[in-house]
Amino acid sequence: MNWLRRGVSWFLDYVYVGWWQLRHAVVRGEAAGYGGGDRSPVLLLPGVYETWTFLRPLADELHRLGHPIHVIDDLGYNRGPVAKMAAVAQAYVDLHDLRDVSIVAHSKGGLIGKHMMMIDDRDGRIDRLVAISTPFSGSRYALRTPSRTLRQFSPRDKTLTMLAENLEINSRITSIYAEFDPHIPGGSELPGATNVRLPMAGHFRPIGSPEMLSVVSAALA
Repeated sequence: MNWLRRGVSWFLDYVYVGWWQLRHAVVRGEAAGYGGGDRSPVLLLPGVYETWTFLRPLADELHRLGHPIHVIDDLGYNRGPVAKMAAVAQAYVDLHDLRDVSIVAHSKGGLIGKHMMMIDDRDGRIDRLVAISTPFSGSRYALRTPSRTLRQFSPRDKTLTMLAENLEINSRITSIYAEFDPHIPGGSELPGATNVRLPMAGHFRPIGSPEMLSVVSAALA
């Protein structure tokens, strides 16, 4: 992909995320309507600076297919450390006695999901993780940011290193990502996982694409 197309991809990616952040600020979404369904429960985990409403296209499609959708308001904008956010998410799963859970996550949410599977899920409630645009190996851009919230995505971060070293549960993970991600230059390929690279660009925009919805639905089937 040439530099012009990459520049356009950056721009369109931020237009997409800006639209969804504005929509969340203006129209507060309610999760109550997603509770029904006779298939396995789905737990949505958003990325950093995101709420669950950012994943509404996935919530709509998966609920249409019969999955009860669960979201965690206590995550806020998901700015805390991965381990802390994983503990919050696991507490929700335990409190609601969810079983055979499929986690569908974006970006940082995928790191939280893997942390839960490795450490927090002591009762074996989580079945699988479908991670979208997740920096499993970190992002070199995080090395240069002054933001403490974003530095946790450094390839040198102790939590990321610990997660990357554990290969045992990768077989229960599907990692889906665009062929060009402006925020994760190293990509999201995960050894031992089911890796799906989509012929598109972006870190945020792929979430609502028909191709992404189709691949996520298939991963849960």
